[in-house]
Amino acid sequence: MSEPKAKARDVDELLPGLFHYSVKDERIKTRSDSFVVVHQGDVVLVDPVPLEPALLLRLGKLKAIVVAAASHQRSAWRLRRETGAKVHAPVEASGLDETPDMTFRDGDTLPGGLQAIRAPGPSSAHYVLHLATSPGALLCSDLVINDSGRGLEYLPDKYQEDPAGSRDSARRLLELKFEVLGFGHGQPILKGGRDALRALVAGGAARGKRGE
Repeated sequence: MSEPKAKARDVDELLPGLFHYSVKDERIKTRSDSFVVVHQGDVVLVDPVPLEPALLLRLGKLKAIVVAAASHQRSAWRLRRETGAKVHAPVEASGLDETPDMTFRDGDTLPGGLQAIRAPGPSSAHYVLHLATSPGALLCSDLVINDSGRGLEYLPDKYQEDPAGSRDSARRLLELKFEVLGFGHGQPILKGGRDALRALVAGGAARGKRGE
């Protein structure tokens, strides 16, 4: 699976220890977004798209890469070869280009304090990641996207294995506490993320406050 050609040239801090960056992804003709968790000097990348090496070095030593769904392998394997970082992927994932160093299941704690939560719908092996440290963050991978014109919406049905399953997964995630809502595609919501997801589940407007 190819990775985007573009490299991100800036990284934004969303919360202490949680960062975000994105690129214009020519493969899918939209933006693709990634996250960085920094904990005690160790860096964990989530669904990484390419990033300028100097920016990565400034954040600390790359220790781990988390792939939340097979469709988000992106730069994971290249970065593993270049840095020696361990790749973590869902135990159920199929279609991976290489073998991950570690696999995870629903409820497992991953590097950086991320909790893996299975959220089937886009695929049966699709996960979201929860960071419980107050005020809390939920990284949705492909479950929900944030379209710049339409706001929050589910991944289009034609790209999902089980669209109804995505609705069920989103509903269950409302049991978690989080303020920040991140996406594999779209600008993160920095305030009111849980309310925005609740509105989407209820079928209403789900714009939230992006903090751009």
